[in-house]
Amino acid sequence: MAKYFGTDGIRGRFGASLICPQFAYRLGCALGNYLTKIRLKKTSAVVIGRDTRASGVALSDALISGLNRHEVYVHDASILPTPAIARAVLDQHADLGIAITASHNPSCDNGIKLFDHSAHKLDEAQEILIESFIDKEPEPSVDFPLAYSHPLDASGSYINYLRSLMDQDSLSDWRIVLDLANGAAVKTTPGVFQYWGAEMLLIGDRPDGLNINDGVGSECPAQLAEAVLKHGAHIGIAHDGDGDRLVVCDEGGTIVDGDIILALLGRYALKAGTLQSDTLVSTIHSNLGLDHAISDAGGQVDRVDVGDRNVAKRMRELGANIGGESSGHIIFSDFATTGDGLLAAVKIIELMRTTGKALSELRKEIMLFPQSTVNLRVAEKRPLADLKFFQSVIKATEQDLGDEGRVLVRYSGTESKLRLLVEGKDDLQVAKAIKAIEIAAGKDLDVIHS
Repeated sequence: MAKYFGTDGIRGRFGASLICPQFAYRLGCALGNYLTKIRLKKTSAVVIGRDTRASGVALSDALISGLNRHEVYVHDASILPTPAIARAVLDQHADLGIAITASHNPSCDNGIKLFDHSAHKLDEAQEILIESFIDKEPEPSVDFPLAYSHPLDASGSYINYLRSLMDQDSLSDWRIVLDLANGAAVKTTPGVFQYWGAEMLLIGDRPDGLNINDGVGSECPAQLAEAVLKHGAHIGIAHDGDGDRLVVCDEGGTIVDGDIILALLGRYALKAGTLQSDTLVSTIHSNLGLDHAISDAGGQVDRVDVGDRNVAKRMRELGANIGGESSGHIIFSDFATTGDGLLAAVKIIELMRTTGKALSELRKEIMLFPQSTVNLRVAEKRPLADLKFFQSVIKATEQDLGDEGRVLVRYSGTESKLRLLVEGKDDLQVAKAIKAIEIAAGKDLDVIHS
């Protein structure tokens, strides 16, 4: 099991033991050592980029300084969405991509995501190997060597690629609200929609280093919905802090569930004969309604553990070309190696234009099962198997739900949280079940109430 890496890279509070310049320097040194061992080349190349958090500069400098120790050629792309970093790895024929971001987390947090030379997120075995190199690195002195890198304008090539997916001025009669989360997509997403001629209304477009995801973005879509209604927009699109996922709002101000988006994309791809292997890949978190929607259209859903890297890996194994998470990470492997919120927005808009249907009409084609989720902050992540009373309540709930429902319980990979999910065909039954499980969790765990 990984020691430092979680579900999606390394993440935590800036200034803590794992997310600080000292650890970043050790990681940079370890990555340089790792590249020397696996690439067997005299010189390796890395692309590094970050979101708009103020802490990103110090972490980036420390990482680069550590990489410099192994004479790694560093392309510094500065502020750039995570999917654009992945694309830059391919464009530059680099050996590694580094995204400094805590995604949808608040500005006090930061993190590090890694991509291999194929622009795929590292698997657990690779992460454990890197961790072994980290542990061999001594604590650095107070002052690091001056970081040396080569500036890279990766945003231009990323914008140009996304622009190429639709004709210039093809959205000249569209009004779109964009919530950029004061994050990494603050320049790239408007740059693409401007080329397509859309009238844009922007939210969260003034990052100051501290306001990323602060009341805006995919985690806080209320402003998005309000603006769509106020301005009569065709669609509202909200990114997270690093731009690798999205939340969408229809023209009536309704936030559209991520599983509905996945189901629509999968069903229409099936009808067009473009869903490879007739399979859409999703995670254990996705609603059972997704399975029914895809099955009714003649396809199937293949589920994997939580994490978009798990989705991407399974897609490669199956030869599938569409997959994602209900959180809005959607992967179109014909166009990108990782989740991309802007690319997903393009595909949703293409579907609306092809069908001639508004998003409010499209979303009604998909019926989801009633579902309830609870996230409990806990003092300690005790092994779930050791929680006897908690497990007995879960077992009883699963028996009560039968084949038309399910219970999912797991710890967050990036936070000290226990995530609970109950799904079934009856709202009241689901509500009672999630409450019973929440109470049981409080008896076996030290739950922190805010």
